[in-house]
Amino acid sequence: MTDIEIAQKVTPKPIQQIADKLGIHPDDVMPYGRDKAKLPLTLINEEKIKKSKLVLVSAISPTPAGEGKTTTTIGLHEGLRKIGQNSIAVLREPSLGPVFGMKGGAAGGGYAQVIPMEEINLHFTGDFSAIEKANNLLAAMIDNTIQSKAPLVHIDPRTVTWKRVMDMNDRALRNTVVALGGKANGFPREDGFNITAASEVMAILCMAKSFDDLKTRLGNIYIANDFERNPVYAKDIKAHGAMAVLLKDAIKPNLVQTLEGNPVIIHGGPFANIAQGTNTILATKMGMSLGDITVTEAGFAFDLGGEKFLDIKCREAGLKPDAVVLVATIRALKYHGGVAFADLGQENIPALREGIKNLKRHIENVRKYGLEPLVAINNFPTDTQAEVDALKEICGGLGVRVALSEVWAKGGDGGTEMAEALVKILQENKANFKPLYDLDLSIEAKVEKIAKEIYRADAVNFSSKAMADLRLIKKLSLEKLPVCIAKTQYSFSEDAKALGAPESFEINIRTIEIAAGAGFVVPIAGDMMRMPGLPARPAAENIDIDADGNISGLF
Repeated sequence: MTDIEIAQKVTPKPIQQIADKLGIHPDDVMPYGRDKAKLPLTLINEEKIKKSKLVLVSAISPTPAGEGKTTTTIGLHEGLRKIGQNSIAVLREPSLGPVFGMKGGAAGGGYAQVIPMEEINLHFTGDFSAIEKANNLLAAMIDNTIQSKAPLVHIDPRTVTWKRVMDMNDRALRNTVVALGGKANGFPREDGFNITAASEVMAILCMAKSFDDLKTRLGNIYIANDFERNPVYAKDIKAHGAMAVLLKDAIKPNLVQTLEGNPVIIHGGPFANIAQGTNTILATKMGMSLGDITVTEAGFAFDLGGEKFLDIKCREAGLKPDAVVLVATIRALKYHGGVAFADLGQENIPALREGIKNLKRHIENVRKYGLEPLVAINNFPTDTQAEVDALKEICGGLGVRVALSEVWAKGGDGGTEMAEALVKILQENKANFKPLYDLDLSIEAKVEKIAKEIYRADAVNFSSKAMADLRLIKKLSLEKLPVCIAKTQYSFSEDAKALGAPESFEINIRTIEIAAGAGFVVPIAGDMMRMPGLPARPAAENIDIDADGNISGLF
């Protein structure tokens, strides 16, 4: 059966039954229909968080189909529950871009899914819509301020950095011109769209620690300069209060369930190749307040989502993770060993051994943060026993624990080996988390630290535009912020075709975007775009609905 067919055969439990497993009183459950709900921020308990264990699920560099981090996270959570652990999974919300594009949904797969799968992958509880509206309200108010020549703020339209967003892949909207058609329609200027997952409003929601903090961060969004070259922020045009109103419900984490009826919190959805790639601080803290082991994930490979989770999110939230699960597929290791995508189903142990270089580098990177990884082999039907045995033997030689994850095929029963291995790591209590870089370093030094120590680049080159951006960052006194590098997910380098563990390469920073409200800057490496395009054959072509409202084709 397909993922959606598996999900549709399970009747979700009433959401209050799921809340009961976490000890949540009915008065604190805000239902969105029968099987999903919002949770109030009052459930966050800082004292409980200090005693709770936090586990990050990351991965090796993926194939275009992904490594199955979400599936593994859900299955690990199911497995932990099977062996008697009070665990909870905390995930990101899916974006419609990948759902209708190439990658598909983000609610897990096979027998390790969260439900209601269709609703989670589509409009869910409206969080993405609220983020989109808040972002575009600010855009409208910027153009209105330019048009009305507000007496207090004279925005120079040539300097506006704020873009509109929509939650869809649409390359045609990357660069646009607005306000054509005459004086009454505003001041014509170049503009463009980002995908909603890359909006700074999304980043702010994920970094906010309270509603007051959310509103302050929204006010600190840098949008343009005035004609005297002074910076203009969202608070200067009085946009942040109304933006916060649009996010009053979106700030509350969402409660759903797994196929086996275990609780899952889903909240926030930034991509990790063009944003910070982790769910909200509030959702993670709520998970740690309600469970003893919180299993969460970060987008793409450890060099992207993992690094940003540790250097940006954990530092800002004051969280200290206890372990990292590195998801690896035999298919992807063969891919990094030189096997063509179409031939990955064939046994090839020499290619597997060659591709181990990618896994080995990620293991080394995890250990740079004072954390111990568990390698989870996300099992595919095409994997042979000889390949599995070879991978386990290699991991043993690297001194790293390894476990087979069969959660796609077996659900929680296929996750118990992984769960037991993780519990042993947690019981050893050897974690000594420390960020990679000091915030007192310059922006250039922070980028170089990541590029050289995590990517293994020889050098970093900053374009003339990036150098101008650095001067602006210094002028705005934002040099102490962390960096959120936008880079291809397919390689340690900025070249998506440089697989395995490339060496002797340089990272080229084309521009640096300012996310003052979120609390970081975004150096963009190579040709990365913050508005993806659809593939030649988008997943949307296979998605349909019948006369009874039954959806098919989601995966």
